[in-house]
Amino acid sequence: MTTGNSAASGGPDITDLGHGVFQVDTRMAGYPGITAGYLIRSSRPCLVETGTSTSAPVVRAALGALGIGPGDLATVVVTHIHLDHAGGAGDIAAMFPAAEVVVHEKGARHLADPSRLMASARMVYGDALDVLFGELAAVPAGRLRALEDVGVVDLGDGRRLESYYSPGHAKHHVGLLDSLSGDLYVGDAAGVYIPETGDLRPATPPPDFDLEVALGSIARFAALDPARLLFSHYGPVSAVPETLERSADEISVWVSETRAARSAGMDLDHAVAAVRDKTLSRYAAWDASADPAVREKFEQISGAAANVGGIWHWLDKVQQPGG
Repeated sequence: MTTGNSAASGGPDITDLGHGVFQVDTRMAGYPGITAGYLIRSSRPCLVETGTSTSAPVVRAALGALGIGPGDLATVVVTHIHLDHAGGAGDIAAMFPAAEVVVHEKGARHLADPSRLMASARMVYGDALDVLFGELAAVPAGRLRALEDVGVVDLGDGRRLESYYSPGHAKHHVGLLDSLSGDLYVGDAAGVYIPETGDLRPATPPPDFDLEVALGSIARFAALDPARLLFSHYGPVSAVPETLERSADEISVWVSETRAARSAGMDLDHAVAAVRDKTLSRYAAWDASADPAVREKFEQISGAAANVGGIWHWLDKVQQPGG
């Protein structure tokens, strides 16, 4: 069910997922269906994922359409501090001055002082940074709460989000389990889901990717036995065991193909092309009948260069003496 105005009419794109959970299309860089935020409209309303800085007005409008005014939002939680998930944290904190901003302890200092994070992102994206993500504004330190490896976010009336440390994609990543709905907010730890085709692709960017740690996080998600997976990219999935199994398999395939390319003496650029070609048949988005716009979106949120680059960086570390 979609509530509020549709994106086509210029209003927020909101989907009612049940249990007081509403999916919000944050319209990253103006594109639909790339990054989702989720409002839990409980007695202590909570926003999971802010999207980018440039998405903040879109998110504010969506929350307003759902009856959440500037003084109503109790909590903002981000699964990790990558700019497509938390780039709007400072802006949303300013728009909703009563909200506490919750993040894993390894990411908290970067939300309080984003200068190093933004400098690093600028080196990677150059001028495209402004279009894709905008500028992460600082969250006042007094508004931040840092989660340890296991934590709880109070949603009111006995409902809670239970936080579970889930690195591998990023060292500051958490999964969040809703005690009422059974929904598990997986961030990027389980990869990227494309609802138009049902494809699932890994998210293994540098510098934090680690194969065994990533697979361990997926196994931890499976052990939580969630009712549903809510992907930041993009949307809900009910086939939980099958999807998490596919997630682990996808990571393993990409690592295997990247290892093979290195063993064949390829440099990184040639390895990216080779691994991309080797894996295309796994995804319906590259079928001749598929919508090219879906294919383009897939590359934007889980590009071969970023995935192979992250695996390559990890292989450099583990193949060093003592690595």
